[in-house]
Amino acid sequence: MALVKYNPFGELRNLQEQMNRLLDMTWSRETGEEFKEGVWQPPVDIYEDAESVIIKAELPDIDQKDIEVRIENNTLTLKGERKHDKDIKKENYHRIERYYGMFQRSFALPVTIDQDKVQASCDRGVLTIILPKREEVKPKQITVEVK
Repeated sequence: MALVKYNPFGELRNLQEQMNRLLDMTWSRETGEEFKEGVWQPPVDIYEDAESVIIKAELPDIDQKDIEVRIENNTLTLKGERKHDKDIKKENYHRIERYYGMFQRSFALPVTIDQDKVQASCDRGVLTIILPKREEVKPKQITVEVK
């Protein structure tokens, strides 16, 4: 018989995941959303440099056709769905820790973003959205003539 080292934090982490799923289910029913396998939001990183604001979202195992990126009323919305593999029956799973189903994230955009030049690309399961900044209007020096 093999000895297994007891990890109390593993049990605590498992309890936390179960509570998060329970709260997600409760929240989805209260807001009227349809419950599909789990309500989830992909994690994102948002940072900026001198030229643009960059958003990176983790979207592994999601077909590009199932991802929608939209800008409306200065709000960027990511919407999509991660679908279960239809070839594998649910009863054959030993453990399911990843979330499946619909997701949606929305971000308020600063007025400095040039919405006409936004670009989005997906590489190795990471969606990258580049939001270029508008060129700021530089003050114009006006010469005053003395008469």
